[in-house]
Amino acid sequence: MPLRWRGVLSSSEREGGTVDMEYRRLGRSGLRVSVLSFGSWVTFGPQLDTGLATDCIAAAGEAGVNFFDNAEAYSGGESERIMGEAFLSLKWPRQSYVVSTKVFWGLYDDVNMRNTLNRKYLMQAIDGSLERMGLDFVDLLFCHRADPETPVEETVWAMSDIVSAGKALYWGTSEWAADEIRAAWEIAERHHLHKPVMEQPQYNLLSRKKVEREFARLYDDIGLGLTTWSPLSSGLLTGKYIDGVPEGSRATLPGYEWLRDMLTEPKANAKVKALAEVAAGLDCTLAQLALAWCTKNPHVSTVITGASRVEQVRENMTALDVVDRLDDDVMTRIDQLTR
Repeated sequence: MPLRWRGVLSSSEREGGTVDMEYRRLGRSGLRVSVLSFGSWVTFGPQLDTGLATDCIAAAGEAGVNFFDNAEAYSGGESERIMGEAFLSLKWPRQSYVVSTKVFWGLYDDVNMRNTLNRKYLMQAIDGSLERMGLDFVDLLFCHRADPETPVEETVWAMSDIVSAGKALYWGTSEWAADEIRAAWEIAERHHLHKPVMEQPQYNLLSRKKVEREFARLYDDIGLGLTTWSPLSSGLLTGKYIDGVPEGSRATLPGYEWLRDMLTEPKANAKVKALAEVAAGLDCTLAQLALAWCTKNPHVSTVITGASRVEQVRENMTALDVVDRLDDDVMTRIDQLTR
């Protein structure tokens, strides 16, 4: 049986009732993160300025969220700047929240500064992220993708040195393959370096293979923790794309045209229609059902949510009310509809 760390540590009063936030350990580390967290992908910059972003972060914090996810590549560094300004505006004590960033894609076109995990890039990238966010350190630092052109040893040593320097407290990976994660972990083990603690994969009702199958042995073998992204499959699992792409949605944003085909795929939307019936029977929205389902996986430390409005943040948080309604019969039906 996989180890599970659960327990309600706090609750907050919100519109629509009281929701208890659950905090789970990040893999085998001692760090606890809220089971629902808040990320800035797509929204910070393209849709939200500092003021709106601050309001959304504040609403998440009021609901008990303590983990906030970001990346160097989001809006070319602008997302990190906006989040940093939001933290400054809110005047939260640094010990009260956990923040991450991710590095790989790079912001500059110079040689060694794009699509790499070489030592030169990593050492400069973390400094740039900290400067934009106005922080002395990030709690979590992810290698945003694997780099087949840089020896894994070089990346592991550099990430370990960043942790030793106090610029990040834990490091991990995002969208790496299981064998790549294991290789990095074994190198760190062999040389007594800081090991990768967590992975950030996509995980939702329509994208399950990596988390449920590929990583299966890593949870027990190395204690891998998960900070999963896209629980709503870029909005597909809200049901709003069943009849096409509505104006103002993320699929209409410049640079996100690639989402259109995925969001309007007939077979996927047929599954969404079927899931809508399940949600109706549970007296919840499709989004709340999708988020609650993700939290049912004990290997998931936190589910990263996103929102462009305070009301969306609050609706996402009420997914915690739905978790107890997902009994074995409901989970079996959901499984049959989405496999």
